[in-house]
This record gives sequence, C-alpha cells and structure tokens, in this order.
Amino acid sequence: TMAPGVQVVEEMTPRRRRRSRDETTETGAKKKMETEDVSAEVLCSRLLLGSNLNESKVLQDWQDLSEEQLRELVKKYEAATKKVQGVLKERGIAFDVSLVDLKAIQLGVKDDNEVLGNVDDLDPSQWQVPNQCIPVHANVTEFNWKSLYEVEQFDVIMMDPPWQLATHNPTRGVALGYSQLTDAHIMNLPVKKLQKEGGLLFVWVINAKYKFTLDLFKEWGYEMVDEIVWVKLTVNRRLAKSHGFYLQHAKEVCLVARKKGKEDPEGTKTNIASDIIFSERRGQSQKPEEIYEIIEELV
Repeated sequence: TMAPGVQVVEEMTPRRRRRSRDETTETGAKKKMETEDVSAEVLCSRLLLGSNLNESKVLQDWQDLSEEQLRELVKKYEAATKKVQGVLKERGIAFDVSLVDLKAIQLGVKDDNEVLGNVDDLDPSQWQVPNQCIPVHANVTEFNWKSLYEVEQFDVIMMDPPWQLATHNPTRGVALGYSQLTDAHIMNLPVKKLQKEGGLLFVWVINAKYKFTLDLFKEWGYEMVDEIVWVKLTVNRRLAKSHGFYLQHAKEVCLVARKKGKEDPEGTKTNIASDIIFSERRGQSQKPEEIYEIIEELV
C-alpha cells in the first residue's frame, strides 16, 4: 500500500548483467592467448630489468612443457631480448645482448642417461679465484691424483658431485650446465688418499644419493658426524622452491664425514655455527658463501 501522490521511480543505475558460461569461456581463452603471446617478452624484460618475478611459478610452468614447446619458448626469449635491447637503446641505456646467455637454457639431452657438456668448454679466465688458492682445471676421471696427494694432505675437502640422474626426465626440462659422473667414477676417486686421519669431508647430496653417499663413506673409511641444511631463499627472502617429484624442493643437504682416526685436524673447534644456512639461491650449482665461512671457523 502506497501513500497518495507518491511515485515510484525506477533505479537509474543499471544492474550488472551476469555473463553466460560461453562468454566467460571465450573471454578467458582470449586473455590466455594474449598472455601467451606476450609472456616471453614480459618475462624476459623482467629478468633483464630486475623486476620481481615468481620463479617457482615459472619453473612449474616449464615443468609441464614438452621438449618442443620448451625450445619454442627459448626462441621467444631470444626474440624478446632483442626487442628489449632496441627499447633500451632508444632510451639511451647501454646494453649488450650477448651478455644474456639464453643458449644456456636450451635442452642438452642426448639420451636418457647422458647430458652433453665438456670441461674444455669452460673458460678459466671467467673464474674468480680466491686469494691463496690454486685452481685445478681437469677431468677428475683422468687427473693424475698421485701428483697431488704425494705432496699435500687436506684438513677439509668439500665435494659437490655431478650426480648421474638415470630416471626419465629427472630435471623436469631444466638444462644442466655440466656433464654427469657415474657412481663408479665417484667411488673411484682417491679421496681417502688426500686426507690424513681425522680429516673432514663435506659432500653435497641429492635425495636419490643419500644411501650411496653413506656407502661411499664406509668404502673410503669415513664415518658420518653431522649434516648442514641450506634453505634456499629468493631475493625477496621467500623460499626458493624448485622442481621435485612428490614435493617442491627448497633446500640442499651437505653431509659431513670424518676420516676414521684418533685426532681431529690441528686447530679444530667444535660446537660452532649452526647446521642450518638461510641464504639466497644464486647460479646453477653455486653453493652459499656461508658454507666456506663455517669450514674456516671449524678448522
């Protein structure tokens, strides 16, 4: 019931019309196509200009791509890099596209058990050798180890073996920048001859090689005494998650073993530092600086 003389005025603001399922699907597909067309260019621009980037999301996306799709993505990156170079030149910013090694992310898989790579491809002039260090640039399976262990015994040895991954698509499409060694090659390394009794051995391991590394210690005459866990972080101090089989990996483990004997190396300190390192992830296989600081403090 309405009072006399009162008029009902229709609401002037139009109500939002619901989209039909077909319209929503069509719009989503269109946006997806537009995103795919520019994703390589935008992503490359962010990489070059240092913008924030969800690396775990990128890795997850790459994980689902086939080899052919991954190669196509690399081509898009190359084209996008050249385009970015042109824009930077227009804005008066010096930039050398040759400094961006896009070829490094190409797949180098020859077959399921072999990854292409050669130690001779490395350029020693690009190494940044610490003071009081002597780098040895050689194939460890052919190196004359006797010429080394006859003149020097080491208090500490740290190993980061290029473990051979025999499973199907073990790296989820991420190219390895190095050749791999078989378990037999690693087992045959004369590590025990490079250290006196009590020497400490640090070995970076992957999940699939835990048991083998423990067997390795036994074969070489070592006993496991500790472990160090490196929790990988992004530049924004978030977990740097990467590909895994059941779970995403955001850590690496370094097992610490001691060569059986009565005495520790001279000057050894105990109960120092922490067994957990929170540090930013850097280049492929590059370990955190903190591990070297711990070793220097330990011995």
